[in-house]
Amino acid sequence: MSMLRKDSIESRYGWWVAIASTLMITVAFGSTYLVVVGLKPIAAEFGWPRQIPSAGYSAALFGAGIGGILMGLWSDRRGMSGPSLTGAIFVGLGLMAISQSNSVVTFLGAHLLILGILGNGAMFSPLLTNVTHWFDRRMGIAVAVVSGGQSLAGAIWPPIFRYAMAQYGWRETMFAYGLFCLAALIPLSLVMRRPSPRMIRGGAAADKATRAAQVGQRQDLVLGLQPNTAFSMLCMAIIGCCVAMSMPMVHIVAYCSDLGFSAARGAEMLSILLFSAFLSRLAYGWLADRIGGLKTLLLGSSLQLLGLACFMYVDTLEGLYLVSIFYGLGYGGIVPMYAIIIRQLFPGSQAGWRIGVIFLFGTTGMAIGGYLGGFIFDQTATYRLAFLTGICFNLVNLVLVSFMVWRHGKHGDRGGQLIPSAPAVA
Repeated sequence: MSMLRKDSIESRYGWWVAIASTLMITVAFGSTYLVVVGLKPIAAEFGWPRQIPSAGYSAALFGAGIGGILMGLWSDRRGMSGPSLTGAIFVGLGLMAISQSNSVVTFLGAHLLILGILGNGAMFSPLLTNVTHWFDRRMGIAVAVVSGGQSLAGAIWPPIFRYAMAQYGWRETMFAYGLFCLAALIPLSLVMRRPSPRMIRGGAAADKATRAAQVGQRQDLVLGLQPNTAFSMLCMAIIGCCVAMSMPMVHIVAYCSDLGFSAARGAEMLSILLFSAFLSRLAYGWLADRIGGLKTLLLGSSLQLLGLACFMYVDTLEGLYLVSIFYGLGYGGIVPMYAIIIRQLFPGSQAGWRIGVIFLFGTTGMAIGGYLGGFIFDQTATYRLAFLTGICFNLVNLVLVSFMVWRHGKHGDRGGQLIPSAPAVA
């Protein structure tokens, strides 16, 4: 393997892994935007309130969070080859199953089990964790590139889905996209067959031997706290930011329609928002390599709060386009920061389960936010109170992140420096 530097684990093949991971997330997470774009026609066909198709989005994200832990444990022990192929197959099969559903149980069940746990469960936190084992010096930008696939999915697919649903219907669009996912994801998953530098060193067996050698040693504190206390604070923080984050993302198409604009304009705004988020993730990744993940997270959370407040008061077409751009640039760097923070504060051998757990809390927050937006609208016939609820959750996140940044400054913990794979006992 050709190394870029003698003292670095980075290699040219690592960038191929990053590119393939980005493309896989871009294709796989397009599946979550099908129900976003099709929210109103799906609800109209079945006579459902909006909270039910919103719950499909929530079920898929919650399932992906659970699956992320299971697939992460699998990849920690055997590498990413098996989980990536499994996810590639079940994303396609899940969409095909949802397209044939005729009841609430089958609609939500297919979102949760097939598309979520077995499909997208392998397509975010496991891929992010895997790419951190290929990089050390430029981990921030690599993680930002890979996580940017989520934003690219939102930038590319909603206008295509909107046109296809208008021409052919939501069922036909979903089934066709399932076939496309099978054709695209299975070949990309083959890139993951080569073991990462961590697996070459022995993977889980090497980690176990290192832990055995360190039994009885004093565990390092994180931010001056017990490691699992600091980790619990991160889990609570990601719930706060993700509840707020998902409300405009899930409901912007319907929100624009309620203001009198066409669904096409709403789909365009969602695409602009998410493409702006992709660009900002690259900038946030570059920044995290220099000032650390915690400070970068604080910046992104603050900008997200401001953007969410703007959505409450802007009701012109031009204003909504501008707020969508600002919101995307603000929130785009938040999610990948949690993976970077885990790798900067905790041993590398703990990355798989910690990143999996924290993204379970994140997807739970996204699921809660998506459902709450639809539920509050059904009760009040307006999205203003929904956005205000998101602001409250965002404020909780800001308090927690500010406290952790303060603790980092006070205790001088490693906030922008990669922790090697020699683990502390959890």
